[in-house]
This record gives sequence, structure tokens and C-alpha cells, in this order.
Amino acid sequence: MSTTDYKTMTTAEIRADFLHFFEEKGCKLYASSSLIPEDPSLLLANAGMNQFKEYYQGTKTMREIGATSCQKCLRTNDIDNIGDARHLSFFEMLGNFSFGGYSKADAIAWAYEFITSPEHLGLPKDRLYMTVYENDDEAIELWHSHGVEYDHISRLGEEDNFWAAGPTGPCGPCSEIYFDQGPEFEGDAPGDDGDRYLEFWNLVFTQYDRQEDGSMPDLPHRNIDTGMGLERIAAIMQHKGSNYEGDVMRSLISLGEKLSGVEYHASSDSTDKSLRILADHSRAVTFMIGDGILPSNEGRGYVLRRLLRRAVYHGRLLGIQGAFLTTYAHEVTEVLGDQYTALVENQSLIDGIISAEESRFGATLNAGENMLDAELDKLGEGATLSGEVAFKLHDTYGFPIDLTREIAEAAGHCVDMDAFDQAMTEQKERARQSANRDAWGKANNVWAALSDKLASTEFCGYDSDDVDGCKVVALVVDGVEAEHVEAGQKVEVVLDKTSFYGEMGGQVGDTGTLAADGAKLRVLDAKMREGGFVAHEAEVTEGSLALGDVVSASVDHGRRELIRRNHTATHLLDAALKAVLGDHVKQAGSLVTSERLRFDFTHFEAVTPEEVARVEGMVNAHIFAAEPIVTKVMGIEEAKASGAVALFGEKYGDTVRVVSTGDGDAPFSRELCGGTHARNTAELGFFKIVSESSVGSNARRIEAVTAAGAIQYVDERLAQMDEVAAALKCRPADVLERVEQLKDEKSAVEKKLKAAMVGGSSNQVADAVSGAVDMGSYKLVVAKLQGIGGKDLRNVWDTVRDKIQDECAVVIASDADGKVGLLAAATDGAVSAGFSAGSVIKEISGLVGGRGGGRPNMAQAGGQDASGIDAALDAAKKLLGA
Repeated sequence: MSTTDYKTMTTAEIRADFLHFFEEKGCKLYASSSLIPEDPSLLLANAGMNQFKEYYQGTKTMREIGATSCQKCLRTNDIDNIGDARHLSFFEMLGNFSFGGYSKADAIAWAYEFITSPEHLGLPKDRLYMTVYENDDEAIELWHSHGVEYDHISRLGEEDNFWAAGPTGPCGPCSEIYFDQGPEFEGDAPGDDGDRYLEFWNLVFTQYDRQEDGSMPDLPHRNIDTGMGLERIAAIMQHKGSNYEGDVMRSLISLGEKLSGVEYHASSDSTDKSLRILADHSRAVTFMIGDGILPSNEGRGYVLRRLLRRAVYHGRLLGIQGAFLTTYAHEVTEVLGDQYTALVENQSLIDGIISAEESRFGATLNAGENMLDAELDKLGEGATLSGEVAFKLHDTYGFPIDLTREIAEAAGHCVDMDAFDQAMTEQKERARQSANRDAWGKANNVWAALSDKLASTEFCGYDSDDVDGCKVVALVVDGVEAEHVEAGQKVEVVLDKTSFYGEMGGQVGDTGTLAADGAKLRVLDAKMREGGFVAHEAEVTEGSLALGDVVSASVDHGRRELIRRNHTATHLLDAALKAVLGDHVKQAGSLVTSERLRFDFTHFEAVTPEEVARVEGMVNAHIFAAEPIVTKVMGIEEAKASGAVALFGEKYGDTVRVVSTGDGDAPFSRELCGGTHARNTAELGFFKIVSESSVGSNARRIEAVTAAGAIQYVDERLAQMDEVAAALKCRPADVLERVEQLKDEKSAVEKKLKAAMVGGSSNQVADAVSGAVDMGSYKLVVAKLQGIGGKDLRNVWDTVRDKIQDECAVVIASDADGKVGLLAAATDGAVSAGFSAGSVIKEISGLVGGRGGGRPNMAQAGGQDASGIDAALDAAKKLLGA
């Protein structure tokens, strides 16, 4: 059986073709929902149908005949198994859905058309096999009507080919599509445990409504829910037997090879597994953070932290030194950022969180090793380390069990794995969430192929925004090389040299134009691609462009100048932060645009206003000093010896570019940097920090503006001040004085209001006194008051005592903004008659979620449960016999 008897398609082509195909059939295209599902019953998005739940339930009606989507999904139920050749944590699920809009016959017909038509996948029909639910004769005949032979259709039972939402509710038969990978793979039939027959598409026909008695009447309308793993079909279409051999996952594995120096499929099974885990987990972590999930010790944040730490651990196993995981995140964004823009928009956030977590876990590993060494020292010769200790190291300290076993065995001890596994099983049962049982890998890397035959792009934009005589060496359209492009097409143009800076190191890419004889292109962005290529993301506005053409490259000058200024400001900011906060400050991500700069850095606490002011003043002092920006190219070792700052986790070549503020021996700022910069600090005008915030554990963020952005910021703030002054009916210079005056007036009013609420004129207090119960020797007031804080209850007691003017006691409960205050108090005569304030409060405080006590004549308590006030007062009455 030939492995080349059908065409090859990239992941991007498959995704686009699938979605366009079903759009053409009348389905509405839906963007992927976030990995944080709207459905509170789900921990993470795990299936394409998640965002359509309300349509299945009938609470929403879709005007179109159906929907189609490519959904981001993440599985959580068997993370420890990720890294074999089949399983993935993150995956993309292609799907088409109908809620009564089209039929089962349509779904089967369209699926068969898409996978066999030469215009689409064009898979050979003789290598396709279908399975159906054992009683679903209708599906068998529908497949056969399209030419599928009966011996290529199998009946499977309910476990394999019947879907149900739960014990009751919507359910229905499934039909799965398999591809025969050939006799070189193990397996005898579709649905077995072998890999020869690879299932890649599942069509679910939800048509019944199962009742508690087991009966299954028809639903009001039949639903269609199909899911095709994009990674798995991409592997098939790229003639690969493993998901990890597909283009995207293979590019991430290649990155692991580069970072570690080991070769995939040339070392050991354990090394290959670590490379796969790094590729898989890095993609999952990048997408999770990009969707706003932050590391924590519970819920989806725990899943993120566990994936991230498992990746770091396997990086250590491979011998990768230092922080490296942000490099993977950049590769993920490079490959998938066009489809999932949140990766690009949140890249600095992703960098900051990964860097901080990676640094923290390094310390955790060290702490775990110290704890493990201490536990091993307690053991006798040849004794077994308890599974409970191993699990505590894993669960509390994040210390991997493989590392525990390795260290223990080196010291002559085994680990009680049965007890460890039992503890892990119990934890999984507590944390298990629903997850899709199918998960595979992803694809597309034309740049690796180009790097084999082309030299890197020469960047000529440091001194000039315009460069002539640039030769077109590659054209890439939708991830595929092209010979030429016409007006209206979008293309990535690679030149032998360019003045355009490709997005890298936090600096955004340039925009501008490319022009040749008879052709003009508008450059929307420039990206630095694998292999050192600057990819000009452009739209052909006039004529056509072909390989070998010569163009003139012109960068948007005004935008470039603003970017230069903000990039230089970033270097000054970095140096100022180190000077003010300490040498522990390291860059953890940055963004340099024409409008502003954003700088993430490692730090252990919020930066104080005084520190912010010192940093800002220090940067402005160097701007006003009009210091030249000096650039030198030198060897990496010479650069390090000169004190140049290297970005945390960044990889550098033998020759580097060093950018310094001032040309003396001890400049304020000196960094390794390939970006564009101002020629003199005076060009920045002035520097203004607009915000300082947290972006995760031990990571902070500063956003700032310079030049035109700083002027705009100040103008907007002055305009706001004018508006505030107008509202306060004073001059801008008097705003602070007026606000202080208003605060004093407000405080006086509040004091008067409080006095009215607790004083003799208070209706609440008067009503409480009028309801006093005569206990013989004293009068008892039991009352619930509103809007009075607990600390003011003693004033209420004073008012009650003045009004009664006889022996008396009170039990008062107050509710102020959900916080409960309790007070019991009594005159000496009431105490002599048996009233004990401390005993009363001790007895009733638990009913409002608090506790308290005190002396017989005065006791107080606070609580958090206002709903228990009535029960507490009833209990007091019963205790006192009122």
C-alpha cells in the first residue's frame, strides 16, 4: 500500500478548507470560544459543542441550518499519559453542528464528500473504513449509498458508538471514520487498540431523549454534532504515522533538539518522550495564559501550573540549562498567532508569567531536593521511602515523582509506588473533570524548508528607512510557497535585504510599502520567521509580484521614529529599575509600539509610588542630558565582559549588537539588542509612567509613554483635571483643597447621621425600648438594628439605659453591609438578678458565624452570617426566659 497515493495538505489549509466547505453548505462560521468555558460545570473547554450547549437545550435558536468551528480544547483527565505518540493535552477540534437544520443523511453525505473529493482532502476511498452503532441500519445504508462497501463498515456497541449527555437526556448513535495507515502498523480492525486503523472523525446523531425508565423517545428535532481532530487529520494528510511528526509539533520538537543538543529518534525512548512533552505542554501553557488563565493551586490554574512545571522538569532531564520555556511560547505564537490573535495580543503577559513560574519552580525543585535528602537521611540502609512522602513532594512542592525515584534509587532506596499511586488516584478522583477522549497534535512550517535553501534576511534599516535593490527570494501564501501573486492577494514576502524590522525582542514589526516596476504592496506587518527571515506581511494593491523581482522597501518613517524612541526608553527603564529596586530585576517580556511601551520584570512586591517617581525621574534625567545612543557590533564574550545586559532566556549568536546610552566606559544603559533606537536620548522628549501592576507571581508590569505619546497623555490628564475642576466649581489649582473640604463635610454629615441613628431621637432605638420585656427585677430589650456598625452598639446601649432609667439589660444584633455585630449589656441590678452578658454572647455568636464573650455586664461579638441574626436573638430570648 503506497503512502503517497494522495495529496499533502498543511494544517492551515485543512482548517481553512473545512470551515469554508461547511460555510458553503450554509453553516455559520463561529470563532473558537475561550479555553475558559462559559459553562460553569466545565473546568476547561474540551469539545467543539461546548459553546453550542444552549442550542442543544433549545434555549437558543439558530437561524442558519447549522454551525461550523475550529475549537481550542484542552484535556485534563490523564496529564501523566501525555507524551506517548498519541495523546496531547491541547488540541484543535474541527466540527459541524446542526440543531434540526439539516439531516443525518446530509451529515454523512457532506463528510464523505469532504474527505474523498479531489477538491478537498481527496483521501483514497479504499483506505477508508466506517463504524456505526450496532443497531443503526440507517447509517449503514447511507454510507453504502455513497459507494462505501459493506465490508468497510463495522457495527460497534454502545461503549464505542453511542453518545449520551448522561444517564438521562439527549443521546444518539455515532458513526466514526477511520483511515487505514497500512500493514506496517499493528491492528486488525477499526475500533481495536492498534494504530493501523486510525479514527479521525466522529459523527454524533443526537436523536433520542433517554428517560429514567430507560425508554428513548425521539427529541423534538434531531441534532448533528461532529468532531474531527485537526491534528490527527493533518498527520494523515502529511503522510505521517504519528501526531508528533506533523509540521507544528515537529517544529516544536526541533526547537527542543536545538535547545538541548539531543536528536529526536536517535537517543532513547525517555529522551523522545521528554521532547514530546516539551512540545505538547508548551503549546498548552501558551494558549492557557493567552486566554487569561493564571497559575494557582486550584482549578484550571492548577492544571496550568502542573503542565508548566512538568515541561520545566523534562527540560532539565534533557539538560537544558536556565529559563527556556518562553522560547517555546514564542514559537507557538509564531505558528498559530495568525489564527489565534490572543497569543499575539498577550505575548508579553505570557512571557512574564512563564518566566516567573519557571524561576519559582527552579527554587521549588531545589527545596524539594533538600526535603527529600532530609527524608532519605532518616531511613535505614535499603529502607523504602514512603509513598506518602513522595506524594507530598509531588503535590505540595511540585516535585516530580520520576525525580524522587531517581534520587532515592541513587541513595539505595526504593519508593513505595503502590501507596503513591493510591494517593494519586484519590487526587484524580477529586479533580477529575469531563474531557474529550480524543486528542492529537498540530502542523505547518514552510520556514524550516526555506531555511535549508536560503540565507537569512539582511537587515539594512538601522541607518535608513528606504532600501533599493531588494530581491524577492520567497513568497508564502497561506503557509505555502508561491511563484507569484496578483493584486488583491495577501502574501508574506521574503527579501534578500530589507529596511523593515521583523517583530522580535518585544519590538513590533514595521509597516510601509514595497514597490517594483508595475507592482505595489502595502506592508501591514513584518515578522521575524524561523531561519532569520523577515516576512513582510503584505497586500498586493497594484500589479503582480514574482520570485526574482527587485523591489524598493520603504518603511513608514513617522511610525518607525516613534518606535525607536520607545525602544530606547525601554532600555533606560530597565537600567533605572535595576538602580532603584536591585539587581534581581530582570526583563520578563516587553512590547514596544509607536504609541507606548510595556515592560514586564521580575520583582517580589508592588513598586511603591516613591520608587515609581525615582525611576521616572532617573529616566528623564538621562533624556534631558541629551546623551548619544552608541551601537557597536562585537563578539558575544566581549559584549558580556563589557557589562552588556542580556535578555532573560534569550539566545544569542557569536556576534551581537550592543546598544549603549552614552559613549563612555560606564554608560547608564548597555544591552544586547537587535532593535532600532533613537540617535540621542533628547529625541524622547520626556518619559511618563502611566501604570504599574502585577502580572503574576513575582512579576510586575510598567507601561509608559514618550515623545508624542507622552504629550497626548499629559494633554488628556490636564483635560480631565479641567473637567473635575468644572464639576467642583473651582480652579484646577484648587481641586485638592476643594476635595479635602468635601471630605470634611462628608465626615461631619456621617457623624451627625450616626448620632441620629444611635441617639435618643432614633426611631429604631425608640421602637426597641418600647418593646422591652419586664423580667421582674429588670427590663430586657432584645432587638435587631439596621445600618449600625458593631463599634457603635455601645452608644445604643447608653441611649437605651438613659431612656429606661431603671435596671435593664440589652441583647442587640446589627446588620451593616452584611457584617454582624452583637452586644449584650446590663446594669448592676440586672447582673445581680442573673443576667450574664458574656454567657449570652458565647451561646449565640456561633449562629451568626462568629464568636465572642466578655464580662457579665458587657460582651460583644462579630460575625459574617447576617442570615443567622433572627435565630441568634430567638436563642437569647429562650436562654433568658423572655
